[in-house]
Amino acid sequence: MSDKKHRLGVREVNLVTRNLRLSNVTANNRVALMEEIDHLFGIDEAIFNTAEESIYLAYDALNVNLGGIEAVIRKHGADIHNDWWTHTKEEYYKFVEQNMKDNEQHTPWSCHQIPPGLGNRK
Repeated sequence: MSDKKHRLGVREVNLVTRNLRLSNVTANNRVALMEEIDHLFGIDEAIFNTAEESIYLAYDALNVNLGGIEAVIRKHGADIHNDWWTHTKEEYYKFVEQNMKDNEQHTPWSCHQIPPGLGNRK
């Protein structure tokens, strides 16, 4: 584990980083938007790049997901930028998050186990 301290609700093994362009972000809604996102349980870091109109997020994918963050973004009158590349990244991010959740709930098994009843035969 690294020496970096994370916020409450963030485990480094589940930490993901995301960059998305946003649209309809104004000086009025940006502060409230970023403040609400920053206070979500599981968010490690949230930074808005005004020059590129993009948001950088670092969060625990098991405690918060991109769908929940998008709901907060839309609640404040902003939206995910409507271009091909941003939508491609958005769908890929959602796929990875769902895969992480599925893997967390999966119980591993092995086909190399000794069948029941065989035990040690010497």
